[in-house]
Amino acid sequence: MKTILLLATASLLLAGASFAQTVAPGSLPSETPDVFKLATDRLDYERRDVMIPMRDGVKLHTVILVPKGVKRAPILLTRTPYDATAMTSINATTHLADAIDGYDHPVDVVIEGGYIRVVQDVRGKHGSEGDYVMNRPLKGPQNPTQVDHATDTWDTIDWLVKNIPETNGKVGILGISYDGFTTLEALFNPHPALKVAVPMNPMVDGWMGDDWFHNGAFRQQNMPYIYEQVGGRKNEEKWASGVHDDYDLFMRAGSAGALGSQMGLEQTGFWRKILAHPDYDAFWSDQAVDKLLGKEPLKVPVMVVAGLWDQEDIYGAAAVYKAIEPKDTANDKVFLVLGPWNHGQQIHDAASLGAIKFGADTALQFRQEVLGPFLAHYLKDDAPAMDVAPVTAYETGTNRWRKLEAWPSGCAKGCAITPTPLYLHAGFKADFVAPQAREAAGEATSDAYVSDPAKPVPYRARPSQPTGYVPPLTWTQWLVDDQREASGRTDVLTYTTNVLTAPLKISGEPIVNLTAATSGTDGDWVVKLIDVYPDEVPGDPTMGGYQLPVAMDILRGRYREGFAQAKPIKANAPLGYRFALPNANHVFLPGHRIMVQVQSSWFPLYDRNPQTFVPNIFLAKPADYQKATETVFHAPGKASFVELPVVGK
Repeated sequence: MKTILLLATASLLLAGASFAQTVAPGSLPSETPDVFKLATDRLDYERRDVMIPMRDGVKLHTVILVPKGVKRAPILLTRTPYDATAMTSINATTHLADAIDGYDHPVDVVIEGGYIRVVQDVRGKHGSEGDYVMNRPLKGPQNPTQVDHATDTWDTIDWLVKNIPETNGKVGILGISYDGFTTLEALFNPHPALKVAVPMNPMVDGWMGDDWFHNGAFRQQNMPYIYEQVGGRKNEEKWASGVHDDYDLFMRAGSAGALGSQMGLEQTGFWRKILAHPDYDAFWSDQAVDKLLGKEPLKVPVMVVAGLWDQEDIYGAAAVYKAIEPKDTANDKVFLVLGPWNHGQQIHDAASLGAIKFGADTALQFRQEVLGPFLAHYLKDDAPAMDVAPVTAYETGTNRWRKLEAWPSGCAKGCAITPTPLYLHAGFKADFVAPQAREAAGEATSDAYVSDPAKPVPYRARPSQPTGYVPPLTWTQWLVDDQREASGRTDVLTYTTNVLTAPLKISGEPIVNLTAATSGTDGDWVVKLIDVYPDEVPGDPTMGGYQLPVAMDILRGRYREGFAQAKPIKANAPLGYRFALPNANHVFLPGHRIMVQVQSSWFPLYDRNPQTFVPNIFLAKPADYQKATETVFHAPGKASFVELPVVGK
């Protein structure tokens, strides 16, 4: 033993002497190793960082997390612009479950299923090589190269199944938001090893109703996202406005274009594209994922997951389902989930949303009863049976899940949906009786208000918070905000039914039909369908009189004749404005009332309409913004109504 100790001591002395000889006189050696090697024995998983080559030579940074001891395990892949390293090391921990406890991981499904988890940086972002293009279009008229997200996914899957010895060779892809968009892109010429796809809250058509526009109105509060996402490879450029209230920030700037110029946003290519394409031209329609998927053969089972109160991408999931469901002739390849969630809430706690309580964790129910069995059925070697309906839809109001054969559908079998107009009437009343039946009553045939761009209607109580998910920000809740503040404004028209004596269920898209006039030559129409709670709610007094939005959206009036080309509105002429509100699956309960609100601004979420026609609102000047009198008609031959998809038996 003494000999061993002497040898060890001598070795240390020699090592120290050797090290000392490499240090310059008068300096101290660095105590930081050139490469710190993680002691991995205590981890319950193995982490592999690799650079996977694409067909054009660009290499994409990919993190592979392999649970220790797994054999013939399926792969769950996510492709993201949000930093694969950060997304796979959310907490400093020895456990895989904690390392991925956050966006974009259904953690319990990953862990309990024993999946190999793979997260990859898309080209041009964070650890990957190549050039970044926002929502890179498929090869074609908007992308002259030979690579896109579809080819990158194919090349990635091909590498994974050949280089991960622990896998069974079956791959599923899933993701939320942008990662939902990349999930959809995998369906174009899919790799044979891709067995299932779960796009959740995907970005699908940025102009029609997802991140950038809604029916032509620009979602200017997403400008900081564009700034940071395109401003640097690692999102190192941060939006710093210096203003606490976004309402003040956007008002002082004037137009969204002026604010972009003040912030230096025109340095980014995507912002320049937005400025150049305010209409729904080929730039947008050529890359609308729902339209493109509608032309593709259906090869891979798909579960499209949507949130009924998705504050960011409420359009895309339903649009994709509508485009691809007709191809599913055997009703066994296209699945839809509609949950009572905000954007991405299905991987978090979802017992409530804002002030609305559901009585159970609806997201946990989804993961345990729908997502988990669905993935296992297609990815596990033994293909365990699943009891997943073609459509799993949460019914708000009654707060229960429904298993349906298709969407829209009110119940499993035998329920018809009847388009039923809810008419707006004099005295700010609403009911299901057409104005013709009231013609002899001598009631007023219209209501009017002044829309003043100098005092736009806030979309939620001020101060207007920026978008974001870190408390104290409450961006995730704005679609369920109590609408009482708006209902009391003189520039918001509010129509309400009598108290309901029987339940009324709607399933599908409510359709707005306004007959309206403006004294300007352009204008916006915001319409909200609202469930008004009783004045008192036993057991939950805070909900007394609550005005819960069921479906809301905006239409930029210049597009009333078509989205491809903006046209001035004929001043003071009663014209028809028709557009769809987002999907609802809701029961208005007895004791509640149904409300419709109409207004002409929703600020600062959407940019202000000058109300005088200009070719490009991004370039509007201060003098272009003018007051306008807005008139909503409810007369025989000039009815205004919201067509409700009423479920009957």
